[in-house]
Amino acid sequence: MQTISGIQAGGERPFFAISDTKLSDVTILAGESAFKHGKNLSAEHCRFEGKYPFWHCEATTVRDSLFTAGGRAAVWYVKDFTMEKTRVEAPKMFRDSEKVTLKNVTFTDAKETFWTCRGVRLTDCVTDGGDTMYMHSADIELINCRHSGNYAFQWCRDVAIRNCVINCKDAFWNSENVTVYDSEINGEYLGWYTTNLRLINCRISGTQPLYYCQNLVLENCVLAPDCDLAFEYSDVHASLTAPVTSIRNPVSGCITAPAVDEIIYDAYARTPQRCTITTGNA
Repeated sequence: MQTISGIQAGGERPFFAISDTKLSDVTILAGESAFKHGKNLSAEHCRFEGKYPFWHCEATTVRDSLFTAGGRAAVWYVKDFTMEKTRVEAPKMFRDSEKVTLKNVTFTDAKETFWTCRGVRLTDCVTDGGDTMYMHSADIELINCRHSGNYAFQWCRDVAIRNCVINCKDAFWNSENVTVYDSEINGEYLGWYTTNLRLINCRISGTQPLYYCQNLVLENCVLAPDCDLAFEYSDVHASLTAPVTSIRNPVSGCITAPAVDEIIYDAYARTPQRCTITTGNA
């Protein structure tokens, strides 16, 4: 494996289709497609300022590096890509990619990242500004991560989330086969139109959560006081460990909670009403 170190390069395609190369203390200046179609690359202590550096790359590792705002849309159409201990200030990272593993990565502007990807693993990562993150992606696992940004995880499938904090309006819409363990989810309109969404030992906040859900399961969860008007038009099986502010028009299933301040079946309720609601003082 050859080594390139201590240099700066810019313009268009300075290292096009390079392979079997270790990059150390390299700065990619303004330009495009620095390593496009590269294979078996390792980059450490590098700085990426130009656009699209790693399109169509295979077997690539980036460690202890920085993607500036100019290094946008940096990693598209890749296979087997690992990133560790890296700061990403650029949006639109990771599109149409397979087998992506991130550890200790911080995104400061993660909007439109991880679209249409498969096989995504994030551990100990922070994603700020992550609007529409993970859209149309599948086979995703997050462990000990913190996400901020609205409309994330829409049209996703086969997702596992563990010990995370998710601050997100409209999270998980139209998703399928999502399980969230031991996590905190904050944001309005959580999980509408989902199929097989399962929340285990989670705390949830935000108005009007979990509408139009099929096979929705909550195990040992807490709905915060602002988490009102829950479960409209959903098939829900929920065991809740704290009092609930209000439940509106669930379709079927069963809900248990210590108390429910208000159970609403209004003129818009669907019939027959087949959801059983049991409280501690019932």
